[in-house]
Amino acid sequence: MAASLPDSGFDYVAAFYDSLARLVYGRALQRAQQAALAAGLPATGQPRVLVVGGGSGWVLGEVLSRCPGARILYLEASPRMLAHSRDWLARHHPQADQVAFRLGTEAALEPAEQFDVLITFFLLDLFEPGRLRQLVARLNTARAPDGTWLLADFGPPRHWWHRVLLRLMYSFFGLTTGISARQRPPIEVELARLGLRPTSAGQFFSGMVEASVWRP
Repeated sequence: MAASLPDSGFDYVAAFYDSLARLVYGRALQRAQQAALAAGLPATGQPRVLVVGGGSGWVLGEVLSRCPGARILYLEASPRMLAHSRDWLARHHPQADQVAFRLGTEAALEPAEQFDVLITFFLLDLFEPGRLRQLVARLNTARAPDGTWLLADFGPPRHWWHRVLLRLMYSFFGLTTGISARQRPPIEVELARLGLRPTSAGQFFSGMVEASVWRP
């Protein structure tokens, strides 16, 4: 799972989140994000990109390396995660002046802001169904009419051990961060409700992790 919450719950795991993810999943989560970006992020031009709940900032380097002209709004609800992201960018891409950092949830988006690409990596799994519906509806209003939505997240469990691992994760993050979800919410149903249709970008970790690009 990754950062962003309606509050700063992920502040408590910011220092070790990336290490914990690698310990459990190896590089599967990173590979899923790379696959979604490769399939849906334009390589040229100056697309307006919204990254929501980007965690510790690693994804910024991937976006900038694939599309150097991208204009990025990095929206993160955890102050510590946002600070990590700023530090990461300063260390690895000190000349990247087209990245704007904003603390907050989707409520912090301006009414007129529109983006060509929305990126939600390991975010939508954090919310119970009612809150998820509100979140995706608000984000969708910020999507340009022909904009794409890049998704990397845990897919519906396919094996018994998927269900066990998900249960353990939700218990852990429920205790440490206060996420509202207690099991995986119907992410695909809510995106389809918006009139979006998916193209698969790959499956990882024996199908437990999925990457996709959603378009009108």
